[in-house]
Amino acid sequence: MKPTKTIHIALGSNKGHKLQYLQLAIDAVFKRIGVVKKISKVYKTPAFGFEGDDFYNACITVDTELKPKRVLRELQTIEVELGRKSKTTKGYESREIDLDILFFEDEIIEEKTLTIPHLELHKRKFVLEPLLDIAKDFEHPVLNKSIELLLSECEDNSEIESLDFYLENPRTAYTFNNHSYIAIEGNIGAGKTSLANKIAKDFNAKLILERFADNPFLPKFYKEPERYAFTLEMSFLADRYQQISDDLSQFDLFKDFMVSDYDVFKSLIFSKITLPEDEFRLYRKLFYQVYKDIAKPDLYIYLYQNTERLQANIKKRGRNYEKDIKDDYLEKINAGYLDFLKSQQEMNVKIIDISDKDFVKSREDYLWLLGEINDSSVSSKQ
Repeated sequence: MKPTKTIHIALGSNKGHKLQYLQLAIDAVFKRIGVVKKISKVYKTPAFGFEGDDFYNACITVDTELKPKRVLRELQTIEVELGRKSKTTKGYESREIDLDILFFEDEIIEEKTLTIPHLELHKRKFVLEPLLDIAKDFEHPVLNKSIELLLSECEDNSEIESLDFYLENPRTAYTFNNHSYIAIEGNIGAGKTSLANKIAKDFNAKLILERFADNPFLPKFYKEPERYAFTLEMSFLADRYQQISDDLSQFDLFKDFMVSDYDVFKSLIFSKITLPEDEFRLYRKLFYQVYKDIAKPDLYIYLYQNTERLQANIKKRGRNYEKDIKDDYLEKINAGYLDFLKSQQEMNVKIIDISDKDFVKSREDYLWLLGEINDSSVSSKQ
């Protein structure tokens, strides 16, 4: 996964339906740039540097995987789409929307088309006041002063009025809080770990990741499957049982729910494929002794990808012990999962075909996938 950066953006409007422009801009930032973490109150401020109507100003905190220049281009596109004319004239003028990058974590960028931190932010009360709402203790990487201190030292005497208008966070359109435990499953290379990571980060969930990389029998199994299959499956079952039991018993007051990139039942699905019949019968008895004591997810997401996409993803991540996985093995796993899920009448299961999606690279695909999951979340609550 790409590294995520926390950035701060200033928004302003003094033309037309000002509050609506601010909201539309926030919605567009969420769709194009990243998850909106915090939104300040709305402040009314006089036009700065020219004669014009009062501005409505706000600031937002955003987590993004995009690089600074890409964020700048996206913000400029949003401005144009919301009706702002290109910035071709000198000086200040009234505008439907104005979007500026204030900070890009603690990065310092000085280029012809982009300067970060914003050169004038410490001189502008209409920026510092809303920024104080969401980043009080953030330290300016050049001036080495907190936002709170910069505001106290600011010589701008403009009158600032806090308004009773509140902007909505588009993140709230995606409902997860009616679930306590979500399991994301899929075939090898389906993207379950990537999705679990993204949801945990964006929606404040406790993350539970399978510790497959620590299993010493996995590389051996891919080389000699008949010899190491039973040992591998027993090892996985013991580890999955221990991890899920420990993590689910440790409630985190600071997280809203839990999300994992596996469900323990996968042990039975894989073992049915890898073990001979007599060993599988023994394994199944042991499995159900363990499985009955494990908490079940209240939402089970299965990411379906066709075999061609799975092989492409497996090749892309470059794990040496996975390089010789055959198509028929992946197809058997898919069939095993689908047979299991179709028989689960009491589980809240959502099967999502992502064969033509790339939610890791495309934020549009990621939001589409969240929408699909959200549909099942809402329907399960009704």
